[in-house]
Amino acid sequence: MFLDLLLIGYIASAGFVAAGVLGSLYQLLTREPPRFNFGAESLMRFLADLFMCVFAGPFIIMRNAIRGRRIEKRPLGWLVASSTIAGMWSMCSGMLVMNVALILVGYS
Repeated sequence: MFLDLLLIGYIASAGFVAAGVLGSLYQLLTREPPRFNFGAESLMRFLADLFMCVFAGPFIIMRNAIRGRRIEKRPLGWLVASSTIAGMWSMCSGMLVMNVALILVGYS
């Protein structure tokens, strides 16, 4: 039971790290923070923004939640709910990240 919880925590951490790296890379390249918006200029732009939102979603949610708590004085429940959503999302994307990593090293 404890090892299962430890594994879930590890997978969620891997998902959040992947989201943070992707979000930071996006911010480094575009000089603006990632957001939940889709560019409608072209199909490629739309797909790139969709990819960014899917995989950097936990990073975007937590950045917005912490800013909302500190700057806008949102209630603590808002931060807890946002953290829960970001944690579950990180767990799902972490499963994908770990599966890809295992395939790349040949363990699957």
